[in-house]
Amino acid sequence: MKNVIVILCLAMGVFTAQGQSIMEQASTNPDLSTFVTACKAADLQTTLEGDGPFTVFAPSNDAFATLTAGTLESLLQPENKDQLVAILSYHVIPGKVASIDVTEGKSPTVQGEEVDITVDADDVIKVNNATVTTADVEATNGVMHVIDQVIMPPSQLKN
Repeated sequence: MKNVIVILCLAMGVFTAQGQSIMEQASTNPDLSTFVTACKAADLQTTLEGDGPFTVFAPSNDAFATLTAGTLESLLQPENKDQLVAILSYHVIPGKVASIDVTEGKSPTVQGEEVDITVDADDVIKVNNATVTTADVEATNGVMHVIDQVIMPPSQLKN
C-alpha cells in the first residue's frame, strides 16, 4: 500500500509540473528568482506564459551574480527595458528542443541573432559559453534549460 501511495504522489508531482508554463516553472524555482524578476521588468512574463512552443535557456541566480557590478541593477531600470528585452529574448529559441534533440550549430533566437550550440563528448550542452546545468524542465509551452551564465547578444556587446 505504501508503494502505491508513493507512486501516486510522484505521478501527481510530474503531472503538476507538466501543467505549468515556462514562466510558472521558473517562478517555482528559487534559483531562478532573478530571471523571473528580469522577465517581469521586461514585460516578458505574458509571452513566456503563452502558447509557444519555446526553448528557454534560463540563467541561474549565480549566473546573474557574475555580471559586472551594477549591470543587473541598470538593466532592471525602466529606461533600459529595450536592452533587457533584447538580452532575455536572446535566451529563447522558437520551438521545443529537449536535450536529447539538441544539434550542434547556430540556432536563431526570438531576438533575431543566433546562438552557437555545442555538445561535448560527455553530452554537456553549451550555448555560446554558458553550460546547461539543469536540462529539460518540461512546461506546457516548451522546455527550459538552466544555464550558468547570462549570454549576451553580439549587438549588445557593441553598446
